[in-house]
Amino acid sequence: MMNINRRQLLIGLSAAALPQPILAAESSVILRPTRVGLSVNGRMIEMLGFNNSVPGPEIRLPQNDTLSARLENTLEEGTMIHWHGIRLPNTMDGVNVLTQDAVIPGGSFDYRFAVPDAGTFWYHSHYLSLDQVSRGMFGPLIVEERNPPDVDQDITIQLLDILTDAEGNFDRAFHPAHYTTEGRLGDVMTAFSSSSQTRVGERLRLRLINPSVDRVFKIALQGLSGVVVALDGMPLAEPQLLSELVLAPGQRVDVIGDVEADVHVLEQSASKPLLLTKISPSGSRDERQTAFAPLPPNRLPQPGRITQSVDLVMQGGAGGKPHSGFGSWALNDVSGLPRQPIISAGRGETVLIRLRNDTAFPHGIHLHGHHFWETDESQAPTVLRDTTLVEAGESREILCVLDNPGAWLIHCHMLSHQEDGMATWLLVA
Repeated sequence: MMNINRRQLLIGLSAAALPQPILAAESSVILRPTRVGLSVNGRMIEMLGFNNSVPGPEIRLPQNDTLSARLENTLEEGTMIHWHGIRLPNTMDGVNVLTQDAVIPGGSFDYRFAVPDAGTFWYHSHYLSLDQVSRGMFGPLIVEERNPPDVDQDITIQLLDILTDAEGNFDRAFHPAHYTTEGRLGDVMTAFSSSSQTRVGERLRLRLINPSVDRVFKIALQGLSGVVVALDGMPLAEPQLLSELVLAPGQRVDVIGDVEADVHVLEQSASKPLLLTKISPSGSRDERQTAFAPLPPNRLPQPGRITQSVDLVMQGGAGGKPHSGFGSWALNDVSGLPRQPIISAGRGETVLIRLRNDTAFPHGIHLHGHHFWETDESQAPTVLRDTTLVEAGESREILCVLDNPGAWLIHCHMLSHQEDGMATWLLVA
């Protein structure tokens, strides 16, 4: 199949947007990508970041407000910003080819959109994204509830995986194996916490974000007794007991818990747990006697009668069966964006997507502009996500209410896999 370009896509498409709520206020920010020196484990690594920091500045605003963000490109290469997990107008999604052209060096672009859902989201480069995101071009986007939960601190924790060369510098070399296996897995793992101090007895809300390009983190939280209250920015109907947290690239988990001792954030994939960051108590306060309550739900359309279903088959990689795509990876025998979408739906249709991983490696499948329901064996919806981890050889069905008009990317958020073919798109009229 032929690949599309942006001009071909836009021909015949009319502009459409989400209905805008009544807005109380507007938050404005300017984001400038720059070269940044990052100190990690006693070494200085040259990275990229927004506004001279890695991660970029935390953006916080109340639910239903409008975010106005100007990207001023000070790099010597193009870039753009994708607002991961936000249900926003298609023209603001920040995806090369589908929604906008790259912002050239010295150029700028104004993003402006309402934030209809409270939760934990993030932003990152979506141009040369394997390189730019791995070097630090990401940051948190926090949308606060109008009636937030009763906590002493609301803390953002961002995980990061960095690959360095023999001299300890950021490794920019091309490694073919990164594109055919698990991806670009680093040798330095760390985490950035917006607070490092607490008290025994405090109730914390921890917002964990995995902006790493390829690594699946397996996180244990020690010194905290609590529950999981949200996945990918969407509240759970009933909080889940806190256990090991698995975060594929792009995924988020919100935890509310009471501090019992040093709060350790541990990565458990290796043979020995690795301390990524900690929040240390200084003093104490009386413990709360109230139970952990669910967060207020966001207002999303509920699934109706399934009008379309489609198979999305992940193919390729080392040891994989041959496929017809040009890259190491493919979806439905196509590498990169095909001319025709995998789904063309009317607004509000409920669509079933059958995900099948025919490869030897896990993939985190991310849908832009929407959340979807993971389902149980009877196709009943379970939890809302925007990125779902599909293990090697696994199959999964997801339900999508396609209520947001436009051309939307669906791809593997292991960015090495995306760059070498594992991406497609769907169209909502």
